[in-house]
Amino acid sequence: AIASLAFLLAVVAMGILAHIPAIVVWLYLGASIVAFFMYWHDKSAARQGFWRTKENSLLLCGLVGGWPGALIAQQLFRHKSSKAEFQISFWITVFVNCAALAWVISPAGAALIRQINDVG
Repeated sequence: AIASLAFLLAVVAMGILAHIPAIVVWLYLGASIVAFFMYWHDKSAARQGFWRTKENSLLLCGLVGGWPGALIAQQLFRHKSSKAEFQISFWITVFVNCAALAWVISPAGAALIRQINDVG
C-alpha cells in the first residue's frame, strides 16, 4: 500500500512539474479510486453471494492506471491477493502500464503528445 501511495504521489509531482500532462495525473487518480471501489464491491458481493465483478474488468481498470488503487484494495480487503493466476495477470498489467508511462515521459512520447496537443 505504501508503494502504491508513493507511486501516486510521484505521478502528482511529475504533473505539477509538467513532466507529464495533467490528464495523465487525473487518469491515475480517478482510475485508482474507481479500482479501489470495484475491489471493495467485488469483495462485498463475494461475501453476500451476489453478482461478482469480472476479473477482466478489474484487470482492465488496473491497466488504464488504476493499479495503485487496486493494490491498496487487494491488501486492505485481502481480496484477490492470494489467487496466483489473477496475481500474475495483475502484475503483467502493472508492468505494461508502467512501461506506457515511461514512454509518455520519454523524449519520443513527450514529443508525440506535444504534436497531438498542437493539432487539437
